[in-house]
Amino acid sequence: MSCLPSFPADITPLMAFGLILLIGSLGGFITHLIPWLPSITGFMAVGFFFGPSGINILSQETLAQSGILIHIALGLILYRLGLSLDMAMLRHNPSLLLVSLVESVATFCLVTYILSIFDVGIATAALVAAITVSSSPAVLLHVANEVGASGKVTESTETLVALNNLISFTLFSFILPFMHYTVGSHWMTVILQPLYQLMGSLLLGIILGWCLHFFVIKTRQAAQYRLALVIGTIMLAVGFAKETQLSMLLVPLVVGVAAKSIERENIVSELAFGPAFELFFIVLFVFAGAKLHVSELIEFAPAVFAVVVARTFAKTAGVTAATVLLRKPLRYGISSGLLMVPMAGLAIGLADTSCMMFMDQASLISATVLGAVTMFETIGPPVAAFAFRFSGESSAAAVR
Repeated sequence: MSCLPSFPADITPLMAFGLILLIGSLGGFITHLIPWLPSITGFMAVGFFFGPSGINILSQETLAQSGILIHIALGLILYRLGLSLDMAMLRHNPSLLLVSLVESVATFCLVTYILSIFDVGIATAALVAAITVSSSPAVLLHVANEVGASGKVTESTETLVALNNLISFTLFSFILPFMHYTVGSHWMTVILQPLYQLMGSLLLGIILGWCLHFFVIKTRQAAQYRLALVIGTIMLAVGFAKETQLSMLLVPLVVGVAAKSIERENIVSELAFGPAFELFFIVLFVFAGAKLHVSELIEFAPAVFAVVVARTFAKTAGVTAATVLLRKPLRYGISSGLLMVPMAGLAIGLADTSCMMFMDQASLISATVLGAVTMFETIGPPVAAFAFRFSGESSAAAVR
């Protein structure tokens, strides 16, 4: 009968959002029974089980239709990370910029070299290497909150991760012209497309960051509306970036950096999202778990494993060496280096962007980056939890 719904019913993005929150919460609860296991691992495990590689309730089509939810969740996380990048602090403490540059250059060069050994073209290898320079803000922020971490290592590493992601996107933008040239793109595309995406994203982020600061200042007597202003600004940033073909990843990050740099009082940056912020982590990592592709990991296993080892070594050794040269404690450098190891959201976004631009190289780029992300998202949360404990900044009293 036409008046009755058809069965089985299709899972809509709204239903997927509810299902992701439900199963993610259960996965997170299960990890509470294992004290050393971060809840992110539980989120990803249930995502994998319900995803295409598992029982396929969250199918590829459902995940594709729900993509905007992930962009909003990641946008808010990147905005929160951007708030930790205080330009005034960098001017007074330029050593953080030096550490970030040393580690980023080491990662970029080593990963490029490793991929060239596997007969990957130099332009493609450099593009993948630029993507692997990025680090995961979501893992850092979530695990830090979960273990109650606070102190110099935590604060400086948040700044380093923000710098890493800016450097990664900048490198990515500079390498795009060479990739376009190798595939025979028109010279207008070679020059203008990367320039438009980088400069346009920076400009949009700065404008929206200024607008957010302006409205928060003008409504400071009604603090209850600040959260709505922030979420509305980030949703506008993501939506506008999507429609104008700018970066839905860089714009929210720049909004946070701009808002923090403009303010004279900590009005915008002091806003606490509270327990509700957990929703965005659940959505992001259940989705990430559902998108894990074991087949690609197996097919490109040698190259992926080599990239994982090279990137882990470059980041850990690069940060440690730079901090020791700056006469800071060895424990400080090792902890910060390990916290830079997780890789997720930005890498996935840049890989997707690359695959849409360069279809001939899509399988190689996707398999290498997503395969590496699979491994880093698996080992990343426990490594981050260990790093916080090793630094001495985790709280034994933190509520899991």
